[in-house]
Amino acid sequence: MSSRSSTRLLMFLVLAGFLGLVVMQCVRPPLENPPVTADLQAPPEVKRILRNSCYGCHSNETKLPWFDQVAPAYWLVTHDVKEARRHLNFSEIGKLPAAQQKAALYEAVNFVQLGEMPLHSYTLVHPDAKVSPEDLAVLKNYLHPPAPAPAPDDAVKTAADTQYDKWIHASSAALTVQPALNGITYFPDYKNWKVIATTDRFDNNTLRVISGNDVAIRAIAEHHINPWPDGTVFAKIAWAKQVEANGDVRSGAFIQVEFMIKDSQKYAATKGWGYARWRGMDLKPYGKDANFANECVSCHSPVRGNDYVYTFPLAGQLGGSR
Repeated sequence: MSSRSSTRLLMFLVLAGFLGLVVMQCVRPPLENPPVTADLQAPPEVKRILRNSCYGCHSNETKLPWFDQVAPAYWLVTHDVKEARRHLNFSEIGKLPAAQQKAALYEAVNFVQLGEMPLHSYTLVHPDAKVSPEDLAVLKNYLHPPAPAPAPDDAVKTAADTQYDKWIHASSAALTVQPALNGITYFPDYKNWKVIATTDRFDNNTLRVISGNDVAIRAIAEHHINPWPDGTVFAKIAWAKQVEANGDVRSGAFIQVEFMIKDSQKYAATKGWGYARWRGMDLKPYGKDANFANECVSCHSPVRGNDYVYTFPLAGQLGGSR
């Protein structure tokens, strides 16, 4: 091919690419900013951080810079903003009871603490949205104002270690566990399930491990987590948090284990999930009557867009997403 022909071909390709880019700008899914009806009420320093790092996607006050206005970037941003608002919208969070607002904000801060939010793909082109360690400390202190840590107690630590050994070696045959008040039976094998995530509840000084049964683990591997398939079961095990003299954190006394069981038909009245909780080493069923599950549904309603599940697998964990 002659140099003249090569030049013509190159010019044709450039022109075709330019025309294609122009045509792409005509395809613009709408991205509206509805009125702010119930904005989060928080101290100015907290709002400053959230506006800088979160409101761009998680509010009705989205302001796209020019480079996000250009397709195909615009398509990706529009999709991400709509998904983000569905999961958590700071412009509407004020409609929720105070306890639910705090729970939703805690989960958001926990994702920041784990490095999951803001998304890495977002901060690559919006570097100012990164949350600094100092800003993270401000958010955590807002949720749980700092207080002097209790002095380590060797007797308490020894008791917790003894209790943990008893818990880990306890045989289901050696302990008769009463069903939950809604009829759900205990899952004695949950100690052998794979861990999906861990949570440091700095707001109430507890440590939690979330594990899943085989159905849950397979759903993660297959990226089938919204909605989760019927048969999914999660276990959330909670311990008191102990802080050592050197600042190390360890598990203390066992508090409870709770389960979420997905059956969209059987548990339709509670949004497709069955809930059960047992407290203390004697595994006493939680609640006064079967209606305790409504409390669980109410607590999980802020994450209805996530199929009512707060805790998602971290990026790359178990072959899953998020």
